[in-house]
Amino acid sequence: MAENDKESVHIGHKARILSPDEIEKIEKDQNLVSEFKREKYEKEAQKNWDLFYKRNTTKFFKDRHWTTREFQELLNEKNKESKLVIFEVGCGVGNFMFPLLQEDDSLYFYACDFSNRAVDFVKDNSQYDNERCTAFQCDITKDDITNQIPINSVDVATMIFVLSAVNPDKMVDALKNVFRVIKPGGCLLIRDYGLYDFAMLRFAAGHKLSENFYVRQDGTRAYYFSLEILEGMMTEAGFIQERNDYVQRNTVNKKEGINVPRIFVQGKFVKPGDNS
Repeated sequence: MAENDKESVHIGHKARILSPDEIEKIEKDQNLVSEFKREKYEKEAQKNWDLFYKRNTTKFFKDRHWTTREFQELLNEKNKESKLVIFEVGCGVGNFMFPLLQEDDSLYFYACDFSNRAVDFVKDNSQYDNERCTAFQCDITKDDITNQIPINSVDVATMIFVLSAVNPDKMVDALKNVFRVIKPGGCLLIRDYGLYDFAMLRFAAGHKLSENFYVRQDGTRAYYFSLEILEGMMTEAGFIQERNDYVQRNTVNKKEGINVPRIFVQGKFVKPGDNS
């Protein structure tokens, strides 16, 4: 549901208001997964994402054609003679990168993912061109990405539904890693799951790892951000906040016949420097 984004509405800085039933559910869900299981999910994080892509191959996510509407920074409108260098963190199977490469010949992409299997799918895609993109596997929380991307070389970095999959204790490390390769004046664009998103409220008891951090049935994890938490992490990593909002998109769950309120956070965070 997060991929089809035709009716997103920016709702500003106020979190979604919960119903009495939703408040009661959250207040009751205080028991955390055992420390043993939390450590197990952490150790098996990469394996669980590899299994996700083994099950779903390239068919789970749809191409993200909404990105340039929401993020004008992805449009290289000023100087088509100069390459706009984009670093996509968490590229999956290429649903973000390939549509943009098709639309604009002046883009160059670096793209990484935690899952080796996902990166293989990207490289096996008929649209993959070594002259226009470089895909590689890495753990963005600890691997030295300057082995693949020069320091201060990226115009725009993106994390689209990616940071939420990282252990909250390691999120700032991941952001600092990305910060290193962005040019002074360049930016990080983010869209991710917001506090009180429908998916967060759907978790049954026994799935809570820590505050606002949950594990799905397949072992993959998701964190649900408040604007304040996101801004604090970005600031600690060195970024300056330019914009940061909640975005709401209502979708209809036809199977259950209900209106589903999806809540995302969306922002632009700039690396300070001569060009900012």
